[in-house]
Amino acid sequence: MRFWVLGLALLALSAQLVGRVAAQDYPSRPITLVVPFPPGGGVDAMARIVAEKLSASLGQQVIVDNRVGGSGVVGTRVVARAAPDGYTLLLGHSGTMAINPTLYKNAGYDPRKDFAAIGLMATMPVALLSHPAFPGKTVADVIAFAKHNPGKLSFGTSAVETGSYMSAELFKAAAGIDMTIVPYRGTAPLMNDLLGGGIPVAFGVLPQAMNHLEAGTLRAIAVAGSRRFSLLPQVPTVAESGLPGFEAVLYYGLLAPAGTPGPIIARLNKELNAAVNTEDVKARINAEGGDATTGAPAEHAATIHRDEAKWGALVRKLSLKVE
Repeated sequence: MRFWVLGLALLALSAQLVGRVAAQDYPSRPITLVVPFPPGGGVDAMARIVAEKLSASLGQQVIVDNRVGGSGVVGTRVVARAAPDGYTLLLGHSGTMAINPTLYKNAGYDPRKDFAAIGLMATMPVALLSHPAFPGKTVADVIAFAKHNPGKLSFGTSAVETGSYMSAELFKAAAGIDMTIVPYRGTAPLMNDLLGGGIPVAFGVLPQAMNHLEAGTLRAIAVAGSRRFSLLPQVPTVAESGLPGFEAVLYYGLLAPAGTPGPIIARLNKELNAAVNTEDVKARINAEGGDATTGAPAEHAATIHRDEAKWGALVRKLSLKVE
């Protein structure tokens, strides 16, 4: 029995020493940062912002690899199964880490067990938007309109597996209203229909809306963050507009496969926080509709846990499933 216990202790010590040695030489070759979405979108933009800075600080190129499929499932699964050596990372966000694991019948990964959180880099609030001709100007107005016209108010969103769709479902439940949710295949067609008056209100992310908000061709009724968005300080949150506790925020952060040595995670977290705290990165994240966010790996892991518990419960309540 003593030899068995001693053997386990020696194995654990050996693993720690290997991890420390690997971390001392890390990185000794290029790093792949997997983005589970096509080039040009919001997740891809966040990845390229941080990849540029990490390449400089780590002394090795961080290569963005777009692995597309299954609304982020394919690329996320690739990283979950990669070697835990710090050379394959993931740009994760709420869709892949909090919605998909429950929404997809067989996502093929567990956000808590299959990944090591490195750190957050940005938050992006979902916003309640409207065409200027819509009579409601506040959250209370929208709720009152829906209650006086049950089933007749159409809310536009992106696809079912996105944060904007889930936000609309959450809003519908929290406000206790009967409204029709109309999911579009992407943000672009959603915005086009909202601008054209084909749909009166929508939940959407802000990057594609900012120019229209500035031009007055769209109206921001509220943002669904815990605080007001830095670029729209005059726009209230949904919570302060009559639905206390309502929050629908997309989180972006770096992850590695579970089992990646602690010293490597610590090094990556240090460099990520330093990069995100620079003024140019903050400005670039702002331009993408988000606010820069930093923190320890444990904070990132706790955020994933809370986010998945929240959206997973909603997916189960609505009996949503994607094959």
